[in-house]
Amino acid sequence: MQLADFDFDLPEDCIALRPASPRDAARLLRVTPGEGLADLRVSDLPDQLRDGDLLVLNDTRVIPARLKGVRHRETTSVVCEATLHQRLSPSRWSAFMRPGKRLAVGDRVRFGETTDRACLLAGLDATIVEKGEGGELVLAFDLAGPDLDLAIAERGEMPLPPYIAAKRAQDERDRADYQTIYAQADGSVAAPTAGLHFTPELMERLRARGVETRFVTLHVGAGTFLPVKTETVSDHRMHAEYGEVSAEVAEAINACHARGGRVICVGTTSLRLVESAAGEEGLVRPFAAETSIFITPGYRFRAADGLMTNFHLPKSTLFMLVSAFAGRELMRAAYAHAIATGYRFYSYGDASLLWRA
Repeated sequence: MQLADFDFDLPEDCIALRPASPRDAARLLRVTPGEGLADLRVSDLPDQLRDGDLLVLNDTRVIPARLKGVRHRETTSVVCEATLHQRLSPSRWSAFMRPGKRLAVGDRVRFGETTDRACLLAGLDATIVEKGEGGELVLAFDLAGPDLDLAIAERGEMPLPPYIAAKRAQDERDRADYQTIYAQADGSVAAPTAGLHFTPELMERLRARGVETRFVTLHVGAGTFLPVKTETVSDHRMHAEYGEVSAEVAEAINACHARGGRVICVGTTSLRLVESAAGEEGLVRPFAAETSIFITPGYRFRAADGLMTNFHLPKSTLFMLVSAFAGRELMRAAYAHAIATGYRFYSYGDASLLWRA
Protein backbone atom coordinates (compact mmCIF):
# COMPACT_ATOMS: atom_id res chain seq x y z
CA MET A 1 0.00 0.00 0.00
CA GLN A 2 1.11 3.52 -0.80
CA LEU A 3 0.60 6.66 1.26
CA ALA A 4 -1.37 8.17 -1.63
CA ASP A 5 -4.02 5.45 -1.12
CA PHE A 6 -5.07 7.25 2.07
CA ASP A 7 -5.13 10.78 0.73
CA PHE A 8 -8.25 12.91 0.31
CA ASP A 9 -9.06 16.60 -0.02
CA LEU A 10 -9.89 18.15 3.36
CA PRO A 11 -10.84 21.85 3.30
CA GLU A 12 -9.14 23.79 6.09
CA ASP A 13 -12.44 25.07 7.44
CA CYS A 14 -13.42 21.49 8.31
CA ILE A 15 -10.93 21.43 11.21
CA ALA A 16 -12.72 22.38 14.43
CA LEU A 17 -11.07 25.03 16.60
CA ARG A 18 -13.44 24.60 19.56
CA PRO A 19 -15.45 21.60 20.81
CA ALA A 20 -19.23 21.33 20.68
CA SER A 21 -21.13 22.54 23.72
CA PRO A 22 -22.43 20.56 25.46
CA ARG A 23 -19.89 17.88 24.58
CA ASP A 24 -22.44 15.26 23.57
CA ALA A 25 -24.12 17.67 21.13
CA ALA A 26 -21.39 16.80 18.61
CA ARG A 27 -22.51 14.98 15.49
CA LEU A 28 -22.03 11.20 15.20
CA LEU A 29 -21.78 9.41 11.86
CA ARG A 30 -22.69 5.73 12.16
CA VAL A 31 -20.82 3.61 9.64
CA THR A 32 -22.07 0.05 9.24
CA PRO A 33 -20.56 -2.26 6.59
CA GLY A 34 -23.39 -3.55 4.40
CA GLU A 35 -25.84 -0.95 5.69
CA GLY A 36 -24.23 2.40 4.92
CA LEU A 37 -24.28 5.67 6.84
CA ALA A 38 -26.57 7.35 9.36
CA ASP A 39 -26.34 10.91 10.71
CA LEU A 40 -26.79 11.04 14.50
CA ARG A 41 -25.62 12.95 17.58
CA VAL A 42 -23.27 11.67 20.27
CA SER A 43 -26.22 11.94 22.65
CA ASP A 44 -27.83 9.16 20.56
CA LEU A 45 -25.04 6.71 21.47
CA PRO A 46 -27.03 4.77 24.13
CA ASP A 47 -29.70 3.98 21.53
CA GLN A 48 -27.03 2.46 19.26
CA LEU A 49 -25.85 0.01 21.92
CA ARG A 50 -27.40 -2.99 23.63
CA ASP A 51 -27.74 -4.32 27.14
CA GLY A 52 -24.57 -6.34 27.73
CA ASP A 53 -22.30 -4.31 25.43
CA LEU A 54 -19.07 -2.96 26.89
CA LEU A 55 -17.34 0.38 26.27
CA VAL A 56 -13.55 0.54 26.72
CA LEU A 57 -12.31 4.06 27.50
CA ASN A 58 -8.81 5.47 27.96
CA ASP A 59 -8.44 7.23 31.32
CA THR A 60 -5.07 8.85 30.61
CA ARG A 61 -4.76 12.48 31.66
CA VAL A 62 -3.11 15.10 29.46
CA ILE A 63 -0.28 17.04 31.07
CA PRO A 64 0.64 20.59 29.97
CA ALA A 65 3.54 19.18 27.98
CA ARG A 66 4.43 22.13 25.72
CA LEU A 67 7.21 24.20 27.22
CA LYS A 68 8.65 27.44 25.86
CA GLY A 69 12.17 28.34 26.79
CA VAL A 70 15.55 29.75 25.87
CA ARG A 71 18.67 27.75 25.00
CA HIS A 72 21.78 29.28 26.52
CA ARG A 73 25.37 28.96 25.42
CA GLU A 74 28.34 31.07 26.38
CA THR A 75 27.75 33.76 23.75
CA THR A 76 24.34 33.07 22.21
CA SER A 77 20.74 32.38 23.17
CA VAL A 78 17.94 30.93 21.06
CA VAL A 79 14.22 30.85 21.79
CA CYS A 80 12.98 27.25 21.61
CA GLU A 81 9.97 25.06 22.32
CA ALA A 82 9.74 21.52 23.62
CA THR A 83 6.85 19.08 23.46
CA LEU A 84 7.46 16.39 26.05
CA HIS A 85 6.98 12.95 24.57
CA GLN A 86 7.76 10.21 27.08
CA ARG A 87 9.00 10.11 30.65
CA LEU A 88 12.21 8.12 30.99
CA SER A 89 13.02 8.58 34.70
CA PRO A 90 12.02 10.85 37.60
CA SER A 91 14.09 13.67 36.06
CA ARG A 92 14.31 12.83 32.34
CA TRP A 93 11.91 13.22 29.43
CA SER A 94 12.27 12.58 25.72
CA ALA A 95 10.94 15.54 23.75
CA PHE A 96 10.51 16.97 20.29
CA MET A 97 12.12 20.41 20.15
CA ARG A 98 12.22 23.34 17.78
CA PRO A 99 14.50 24.56 16.27
CA GLY A 100 16.04 21.10 16.41
CA LYS A 101 19.01 21.89 14.17
CA ARG A 102 20.18 24.65 16.49
CA LEU A 103 20.20 22.47 19.59
CA ALA A 104 23.05 20.22 20.64
CA VAL A 105 24.00 17.79 23.39
CA GLY A 106 25.23 19.76 26.38
CA ASP A 107 23.02 22.80 25.75
CA ARG A 108 21.26 24.28 28.77
CA VAL A 109 17.63 25.31 28.39
CA ARG A 110 15.57 27.41 30.78
CA PHE A 111 11.83 26.95 30.43
CA GLY A 112 9.20 29.38 31.65
CA GLU A 113 10.01 32.61 33.43
CA THR A 114 13.54 33.91 32.95
CA THR A 115 13.26 36.83 35.39
CA ASP A 116 13.99 36.53 39.09
CA ARG A 117 11.03 35.42 41.18
CA ALA A 118 10.73 34.20 44.72
CA CYS A 119 8.87 31.09 43.65
CA LEU A 120 11.06 28.03 43.19
CA LEU A 121 9.02 27.08 40.12
CA ALA A 122 10.16 30.24 38.33
CA GLY A 123 13.17 28.27 37.15
CA LEU A 124 12.73 25.07 35.17
CA ASP A 125 16.13 24.22 33.77
CA ALA A 126 17.30 21.21 31.78
CA THR A 127 20.32 19.91 29.92
CA ILE A 128 20.10 18.22 26.53
CA VAL A 129 21.85 14.89 27.10
CA GLU A 130 20.95 12.95 23.95
CA LYS A 131 19.89 13.73 20.39
CA GLY A 132 18.27 10.97 18.36
CA GLU A 133 18.00 10.41 14.63
CA GLY A 134 14.21 10.70 14.66
CA GLY A 135 14.26 14.27 15.94
CA GLU A 136 13.79 13.35 19.61
CA LEU A 137 16.02 14.79 22.30
CA VAL A 138 16.44 13.72 25.91
CA LEU A 139 16.14 16.43 28.53
CA ALA A 140 17.67 15.95 31.99
CA PHE A 141 15.86 18.40 34.28
CA ASP A 142 17.38 19.86 37.43
CA LEU A 143 14.19 18.91 39.28
CA ALA A 144 12.82 15.39 39.69
CA GLY A 145 9.69 13.51 40.72
CA PRO A 146 6.77 15.52 42.13
CA ASP A 147 8.81 18.75 42.09
CA LEU A 148 9.31 18.38 38.35
CA ASP A 149 5.63 17.52 37.84
CA LEU A 150 4.60 20.69 39.66
CA ALA A 151 7.03 22.82 37.68
CA ILE A 152 5.77 21.42 34.36
CA ALA A 153 2.17 22.04 35.44
CA GLU A 154 3.11 25.61 36.38
CA ARG A 155 5.07 26.42 33.22
CA GLY A 156 3.59 24.17 30.55
CA GLU A 157 0.80 24.69 28.06
CA MET A 158 -1.72 22.12 26.86
CA PRO A 159 -0.22 20.52 23.73
CA LEU A 160 -2.96 21.37 21.26
CA PRO A 161 -2.48 19.72 17.87
CA PRO A 162 -0.52 21.89 15.42
CA TYR A 163 -3.59 22.11 13.17
CA ILE A 164 -5.35 24.06 15.93
CA ALA A 165 -2.36 25.85 17.45
CA ALA A 166 -1.46 27.33 14.05
CA LYS A 167 -4.84 29.03 13.84
CA ARG A 168 -5.36 30.41 17.35
CA ALA A 169 -3.62 30.82 20.67
CA GLN A 170 -4.55 28.44 23.44
CA ASP A 171 -6.37 29.78 26.49
CA GLU A 172 -7.70 28.66 29.86
CA ARG A 173 -10.71 26.98 28.22
CA ASP A 174 -8.38 24.45 26.64
CA ARG A 175 -7.23 23.23 30.05
CA ALA A 176 -10.72 21.81 30.56
CA ASP A 177 -11.79 21.26 26.94
CA TYR A 178 -8.75 19.13 26.08
CA GLN A 179 -9.35 16.67 28.94
CA THR A 180 -11.89 13.87 29.28
CA ILE A 181 -14.23 13.99 32.28
CA TYR A 182 -12.87 10.63 33.48
CA ALA A 183 -9.13 11.35 33.09
CA GLN A 184 -7.14 9.86 35.97
CA ALA A 185 -3.60 8.80 35.10
CA ASP A 186 -1.18 11.64 34.29
CA GLY A 187 1.08 11.00 31.33
CA SER A 188 -0.38 11.90 27.92
CA VAL A 189 0.77 14.74 25.71
CA ALA A 190 -2.30 14.43 23.49
CA ALA A 191 -5.91 13.77 24.41
CA PRO A 192 -7.76 10.54 23.59
CA THR A 193 -10.13 12.76 21.67
CA ALA A 194 -13.12 10.46 21.14
CA GLY A 195 -13.57 10.56 24.90
CA LEU A 196 -13.91 14.35 24.88
CA HIS A 197 -17.56 13.91 23.82
CA PHE A 198 -18.65 12.22 27.04
CA THR A 199 -20.63 13.99 29.75
CA PRO A 200 -21.75 12.74 33.18
CA GLU A 201 -25.31 12.61 31.85
CA LEU A 202 -24.29 10.49 28.86
CA MET A 203 -22.39 8.10 31.13
CA GLU A 204 -25.46 7.71 33.33
CA ARG A 205 -27.70 7.01 30.32
CA LEU A 206 -25.26 4.34 29.14
CA ARG A 207 -25.38 2.67 32.55
CA ALA A 208 -29.19 2.79 32.52
CA ARG A 209 -29.10 1.09 29.10
CA GLY A 210 -27.11 -1.80 30.58
CA VAL A 211 -23.85 -0.87 28.86
CA GLU A 212 -20.73 -1.60 30.91
CA THR A 213 -17.79 0.80 30.98
CA ARG A 214 -14.20 -0.24 31.69
CA PHE A 215 -11.05 1.86 31.69
CA VAL A 216 -7.61 1.18 30.23
CA THR A 217 -4.63 3.54 30.18
CA LEU A 218 -2.57 4.42 27.13
CA HIS A 219 -0.32 7.46 27.47
CA VAL A 220 -0.46 9.18 24.10
CA GLY A 221 2.91 10.50 22.91
CA ALA A 222 3.74 13.47 20.72
CA GLY A 223 4.48 11.02 17.91
CA THR A 224 0.73 11.01 17.26
CA PHE A 225 1.16 14.44 15.62
CA LEU A 226 4.01 13.40 13.33
CA PRO A 227 3.17 12.93 9.64
CA VAL A 228 3.89 9.72 7.76
CA LYS A 229 6.96 10.47 5.65
CA THR A 230 7.39 7.16 3.81
CA GLU A 231 5.62 6.65 0.49
CA THR A 232 5.31 2.92 1.16
CA VAL A 233 3.03 2.48 4.18
CA SER A 234 4.80 -0.60 5.52
CA ASP A 235 8.04 1.38 5.86
CA HIS A 236 6.52 3.68 8.50
CA ARG A 237 7.48 3.04 12.12
CA MET A 238 5.17 4.02 14.96
CA HIS A 239 6.49 5.61 18.16
CA ALA A 240 6.06 3.36 21.16
CA GLU A 241 3.54 4.36 23.83
CA TYR A 242 3.04 2.85 27.28
CA GLY A 243 -0.28 1.21 28.11
CA GLU A 244 -1.95 -0.89 30.78
CA VAL A 245 -4.89 -3.30 30.70
CA SER A 246 -5.66 -4.64 34.16
CA ALA A 247 -6.60 -8.26 34.85
CA GLU A 248 -10.09 -7.07 35.84
CA VAL A 249 -10.61 -5.24 32.54
CA ALA A 250 -9.25 -8.16 30.49
CA GLU A 251 -11.65 -10.49 32.29
CA ALA A 252 -14.59 -8.11 31.66
CA ILE A 253 -13.82 -7.91 27.92
CA ASN A 254 -13.59 -11.69 27.62
CA ALA A 255 -16.81 -12.13 29.62
CA CYS A 256 -18.60 -9.67 27.34
CA HIS A 257 -17.69 -11.70 24.28
CA ALA A 258 -18.60 -14.96 26.03
CA ARG A 259 -22.15 -13.74 26.67
CA GLY A 260 -22.58 -12.44 23.10
CA GLY A 261 -22.01 -8.78 23.87
CA ARG A 262 -20.02 -6.35 21.77
CA VAL A 263 -16.83 -4.57 22.80
CA ILE A 264 -16.73 -0.97 21.59
CA CYS A 265 -13.49 0.93 21.98
CA VAL A 266 -13.78 4.66 22.57
CA GLY A 267 -10.89 6.06 20.59
CA THR A 268 -8.10 4.60 18.53
CA THR A 269 -5.87 4.62 21.62
CA SER A 270 -8.19 2.21 23.45
CA LEU A 271 -8.46 0.02 20.36
CA ARG A 272 -4.72 -0.15 19.76
CA LEU A 273 -4.13 -1.09 23.39
CA VAL A 274 -6.85 -3.75 23.53
CA GLU A 275 -5.60 -5.27 20.28
CA SER A 276 -2.05 -5.28 21.68
CA ALA A 277 -3.31 -7.21 24.70
CA ALA A 278 -5.29 -9.76 22.66
CA GLY A 279 -3.94 -13.13 21.64
CA GLU A 280 -4.46 -14.82 18.27
CA GLU A 281 -7.56 -16.59 19.62
CA GLY A 282 -9.11 -13.25 20.66
CA LEU A 283 -8.69 -13.54 24.42
CA VAL A 284 -7.47 -10.36 26.09
CA ARG A 285 -4.79 -10.75 28.74
CA PRO A 286 -3.43 -8.30 31.32
CA PHE A 287 -0.95 -5.95 29.67
CA ALA A 288 1.57 -3.42 31.01
CA ALA A 289 4.16 -2.51 28.40
CA GLU A 290 4.91 -0.28 25.46
CA THR A 291 3.08 -0.85 22.20
CA SER A 292 3.96 0.36 18.72
CA ILE A 293 1.19 -1.55 16.95
CA PHE A 294 0.52 -0.17 13.45
CA ILE A 295 -2.90 -1.14 12.10
CA THR A 296 -3.49 -0.92 8.36
CA PRO A 297 -5.90 -2.64 5.95
CA GLY A 298 -5.39 -6.39 6.08
CA TYR A 299 -5.03 -6.47 9.86
CA ARG A 300 -7.24 -9.10 11.54
CA PHE A 301 -8.97 -7.60 14.55
CA ARG A 302 -9.09 -9.85 17.57
CA ALA A 303 -11.03 -8.05 20.31
CA ALA A 304 -12.82 -4.89 19.14
CA ASP A 305 -16.28 -5.10 17.57
CA GLY A 306 -16.98 -1.38 17.39
CA LEU A 307 -15.00 1.85 17.44
CA MET A 308 -16.04 5.38 18.32
CA THR A 309 -13.52 7.85 16.98
CA ASN A 310 -13.18 11.39 15.66
CA PHE A 311 -12.51 12.25 12.01
CA HIS A 312 -8.83 12.06 11.11
CA LEU A 313 -6.50 13.81 8.71
CA PRO A 314 -5.52 12.65 5.21
CA LYS A 315 -2.56 10.28 4.95
CA SER A 316 -2.54 9.76 8.74
CA THR A 317 -1.98 6.45 10.53
CA LEU A 318 -5.39 6.92 12.14
CA PHE A 319 -7.20 7.11 8.80
CA MET A 320 -5.34 3.92 7.89
CA LEU A 321 -6.62 2.33 11.11
CA VAL A 322 -10.29 3.21 10.50
CA SER A 323 -9.91 2.01 6.91
CA ALA A 324 -8.70 -1.32 8.27
CA PHE A 325 -11.59 -1.50 10.70
CA ALA A 326 -14.61 -0.71 8.52
CA GLY A 327 -13.15 -1.05 5.00
CA ARG A 328 -11.19 1.46 2.97
CA GLU A 329 -13.82 2.18 0.32
CA LEU A 330 -16.58 2.56 2.89
CA MET A 331 -14.44 4.94 4.96
CA ARG A 332 -13.59 7.01 1.89
CA ALA A 333 -17.32 7.28 1.22
CA ALA A 334 -18.00 8.12 4.86
CA TYR A 335 -15.39 10.87 4.89
CA ALA A 336 -16.67 12.29 1.61
CA HIS A 337 -20.16 12.40 3.15
CA ALA A 338 -18.80 14.02 6.32
CA ILE A 339 -17.02 16.76 4.36
CA ALA A 340 -20.03 17.41 2.10
CA THR A 341 -22.45 17.68 5.03
CA GLY A 342 -20.34 19.83 7.35
CA TYR A 343 -18.94 17.43 9.92
CA ARG A 344 -16.07 18.91 11.91
CA PHE A 345 -12.70 17.13 11.88
CA TYR A 346 -9.90 16.31 14.27
CA SER A 347 -9.42 16.72 18.02
CA TYR A 348 -12.26 19.13 18.75
CA GLY A 349 -14.45 17.82 15.95
CA ASP A 350 -17.36 15.44 15.57
CA ALA A 351 -17.31 11.66 15.95
CA SER A 352 -18.05 8.47 14.08
CA LEU A 353 -19.32 5.11 15.31
CA LEU A 354 -17.80 2.33 13.24
CA TRP A 355 -18.83 -1.31 13.20
CA ARG A 356 -16.18 -3.81 12.16
CA ALA A 357 -16.20 -5.08 8.61
